[in-house]
Amino acid sequence: MNYKQDDWTEWLAMAEFLYNNKKHTAMGRTPFELNFRRHPWKGDLMVQTGIPQVEEFTKDLQESWKHAAQAMEEAQNNMKRQFDKKRRSPQGLKVGEHVWLENKNIQLN
Repeated sequence: MNYKQDDWTEWLAMAEFLYNNKKHTAMGRTPFELNFRRHPWKGDLMVQTGIPQVEEFTKDLQESWKHAAQAMEEAQNNMKRQFDKKRRSPQGLKVGEHVWLENKNIQLN
């Protein structure tokens, strides 16, 4: 198939829109919500919008980012806890100690 440059840019724009409109599993919000505190208009004519005051908008935006950061940190801690269940302790090694390495899997170019 022969596609023009414009065809690809339309698909790229569509993919970007779909990604930004999907809820993130860890944060529970979409990137649109985190950046603009609302979803983009998708053709629903019954939506009523108001223009918020700048101070209120920035306060809500900062609050949204704070909640997203907390959710990401909680998800990161959960992933670390699950990963650490399968790890064994590092046999009493301390930072700065010298150890022997096997070079079987080390490639030097």
